[in-house]
Amino acid sequence: MWSKDIGIDLGTATVIVFIKGKGVVLREPSVVALDQNTGKILSVGEDAKVMIGRTPENVVAIRPLRDGVIADYTMTEVMLREFIKKVTSGLERIVRHRVMIGVPAGATDVERRAVLEAALEVGAKEAYLIEEPMAAAIGANMPVGEPVGNMVVDIGGGTTDVAIVSLGGLVVFESLRVGGDKFDEAIIRYMRRQYNLAIGEQTAEDLKKTIGSCRERAPEKTMDIRGRDLVQGLPRQITVSSLDVAKAIEEPVGAIIAGIKRVLEKTPPELAADVIDRGIILTGGGAYLNGLDQLIIEETEINAVVAESASECVALGTGIALESIDKLKETGAIYSATRRGYKGR
Repeated sequence: MWSKDIGIDLGTATVIVFIKGKGVVLREPSVVALDQNTGKILSVGEDAKVMIGRTPENVVAIRPLRDGVIADYTMTEVMLREFIKKVTSGLERIVRHRVMIGVPAGATDVERRAVLEAALEVGAKEAYLIEEPMAAAIGANMPVGEPVGNMVVDIGGGTTDVAIVSLGGLVVFESLRVGGDKFDEAIIRYMRRQYNLAIGEQTAEDLKKTIGSCRERAPEKTMDIRGRDLVQGLPRQITVSSLDVAKAIEEPVGAIIAGIKRVLEKTPPELAADVIDRGIILTGGGAYLNGLDQLIIEETEINAVVAESASECVALGTGIALESIDKLKETGAIYSATRRGYKGR
């Protein structure tokens, strides 16, 4: 009987799966393609993502997670089942594994229970939840068990979690419904307003990743994009600069900076002193946004560093956390459930 510990970063934009002894074994978009006429699942993950904005009327590309939590329970279960099949070569062989899943620090009990139930439905014997900033800190090799203040900013697709971690727990935290998706939405709105051009989610994401910057003083880069002219209704190509992207995402970036400042204001003095010494660690896919670390340094006067393998920190942390279940239970850092029922903290 195959048995492994599995850590999952169940992200709004991407699902990353970690298996003990193998490392990160899967990274796929959180998308399911469904034929509405027949109810048949056409594809999951990367194959489904390429369909966004390009499908006939009867086919929809569904993103079952919104703001870091389950928006469509059935599709989330389908997606998880397919991903676990991919990494284990057959679901029937995995009846005794333990699963640890990261959730936003601000998730409600109802949202946490939905994630645990989805994990149990796809075959886990035991399911655990860990708050994403804690998992990110563990994955970034921060000394979370020591009596020192560690500040982590985890910027995902749907949420940004800002937290001070000490002695195995979250001392101060704030979960913002701002992340990579809000950057994309802001870019789409800006292109409509500034250039009368309608673009899709994938084009906005490509812009963000290729020339995206959050500092208007950064060296200028350009990129050609295509969309639909809102005046003439015809396809049109324009050249967009990194300055355009910086202006477009000014509001969501500002919300993240404001969240960081609020958490610092609530941090106990001794831990605040530790943060000044140790700096701020940035994790999640949003940490790669050009100039974000420098902007945080300018706004807070505290050093900010992008973690190594920043986008994988939560997944790595969930896997490592499974090795320290008992310690985490003592600090109240995890929720758990078995087939016998939900245990809460």
